[in-house]
Amino acid sequence: MKGATMGQHVFVAMPYGERDGINFDAIYQTLIKPALTEAGFDVFRADEENQSGDIRVDMFQELLLADLVIADITQENPNVWYELGIRHGLRARGYVQMRGKIEGVKTRVPFDVSVDRTFSYRLKNGAPDPDTLEKDKKALAEFVIATMEAIEVELDKKESPVFNLLRYLQEPDWKSLLMDEFAETWKNWEQRLELARRERRPGDVRAIAEAAPIRALRFEGLCKAGNALIKEGQFAFALSCFEEALKIDPHNLECRRQKGLVLGKLKRKAEAEVWLEAVAKDHPEDAETWGLLGRLEKEDWIETWCDIVPEKMRAEAAFSAELLKKAINTYLKGFRIDPRKYYPGINALTLAYLHQHLTGELWDATQLNAIEGGVRWAVQGCLENNKKDYWAKATLADIEILTGKPGLELLGGTPASVKNAYNAAIVLARDDWFALNSIREQLLLLKRLEFELEKVEIGIALLNKAIERIEVPREKWRPRKVFLFSGHMIDKPGRPEPRFPPDKEPIAKKAIEAKLDDLQAAPDDLALCGGACGGDLLFAEACLARGLKLELRIPFDEETFLKNSVTFAGDDWRDRFYAVKDNEKTKLLKMPEQLGKFGDSVEPYELDNLWQLYTALAWGPERVQFICLWNGKGGDGKGGTEHMYKTVRNHRGKVHHLNTTKLW
Repeated sequence: MKGATMGQHVFVAMPYGERDGINFDAIYQTLIKPALTEAGFDVFRADEENQSGDIRVDMFQELLLADLVIADITQENPNVWYELGIRHGLRARGYVQMRGKIEGVKTRVPFDVSVDRTFSYRLKNGAPDPDTLEKDKKALAEFVIATMEAIEVELDKKESPVFNLLRYLQEPDWKSLLMDEFAETWKNWEQRLELARRERRPGDVRAIAEAAPIRALRFEGLCKAGNALIKEGQFAFALSCFEEALKIDPHNLECRRQKGLVLGKLKRKAEAEVWLEAVAKDHPEDAETWGLLGRLEKEDWIETWCDIVPEKMRAEAAFSAELLKKAINTYLKGFRIDPRKYYPGINALTLAYLHQHLTGELWDATQLNAIEGGVRWAVQGCLENNKKDYWAKATLADIEILTGKPGLELLGGTPASVKNAYNAAIVLARDDWFALNSIREQLLLLKRLEFELEKVEIGIALLNKAIERIEVPREKWRPRKVFLFSGHMIDKPGRPEPRFPPDKEPIAKKAIEAKLDDLQAAPDDLALCGGACGGDLLFAEACLARGLKLELRIPFDEETFLKNSVTFAGDDWRDRFYAVKDNEKTKLLKMPEQLGKFGDSVEPYELDNLWQLYTALAWGPERVQFICLWNGKGGDGKGGTEHMYKTVRNHRGKVHHLNTTKLW
């Protein structure tokens, strides 16, 4: 498959070479590919893959995976019709028909596809008409952009006649249809994501997702990034990942659940409740959604007493016990729907005993015993499939807190058994702060209400120790603010329109330093920039002078970067780069080493911008301050300050624009 791209992936189905007087290679090379490449699409035709031994492998996988398929139906070519038919059968949306027209010659579109929108272009002497070529290129780009925008907006619309007629037909799981070569490509890409996640680099995970070659892979990456950010406690940034993912696949149940979870974590409970109720309506048999709704109801109850003075807490919690009962019943509903899902079951069981503890109102012991047995059965089933399932082991530990209560007459529930059970879970947590803290929060709730204090405190002590081992390195240094910078490089000699002339350096230096001082930049802050001559290095020097930690993130290896972005401006800038790099507070990170290598179609400067931005946002969006030294105009190519400025604004970041048209 063609390399990864920042844009959307387009596969072109058309004849090759010259057929009956029409040069299809010329149509592809002078019309289709340049028109769509200039519009930001990654364009591919199966004969362009030199490494593959079988052109059909590329063709079949592209018809399954490409974001858009363009079929040139100028001639009634059986191969093109075959490929278009395969696309109709595999995907409900995402194809465009096009055909060439010769002045004075009548052509017809076959009946089966005559109702589908078809783009027309002019032919002359068997090739795109030179007199209309530029007009046709522009029109084709606009046609394809409009088609892709419609896909983004009309998420449920089915374009394929096959899916339109067979309304219950579902698109296949693309991962299950990958051929060997493509399965290996997917596996390698997924491993890069997983490595970044395990090394707790959520900004890297999000950047890798952005570089995915197709929307399906981008969806996977966004979900992984969102889940990694949840584990770091960065719920606002996680929410943006799930919302972007849902633009690609709005019906994905797991992604919809995770959005509801994050909304709840952000204390946007009304939104979370409305969102999850909609998910439950669409998936009434999904136990996990009911479990998340139960969690929201539990939090409603907690809010009625959590701010009361400790000596009155228990009485107030008992007074609001009807809200607690509502949460219990919602959890129970989820567990009854699918007893294999133990999460709603253990919560229903724990809260039922807590309700008894607070109110003295006894629940039916037979029912509680049945729930306990069901939870154990579900947990054991999970552990048979995966002996290292942390959540299953943690659930068994939670049951130990309850063992010995009326209705749970099994042996256990001693301080020793509680300690052993929580230790067995903690060892499987793999330094997952979120997982450990989730169990601790439940135990802290029980402690505040004086429920089974001796056993609860044993569990809390063990979890505190495990969490402290994570938080000491994790919280040893956390920036107060994160300063992100992008700005013009020093003008190259002979630049037609001056943008940052070398003699304006003192003005730019003063403006950057004044802004950092205005924003109270200090040694407990972090700075990120790209390291190019001009704005980047002026910013880097100013930050180091104020004691900030600095990360230089460059899109290439060091030698290539210096050649492209530093040394053309003279030896002084090269020496300044090395002085910044060698400072003890500086860390130099190279994108190919950190994220892996991507195909030629990835725009490195765009990805470098996103890499810096997502790294900054992963510390918490509220910490980020973006400073840009910019004339407010488009750059010389993709990426650059304009791209960074617009991307930061899209993420509602705090922007400080040092406008060079006003500075000089």
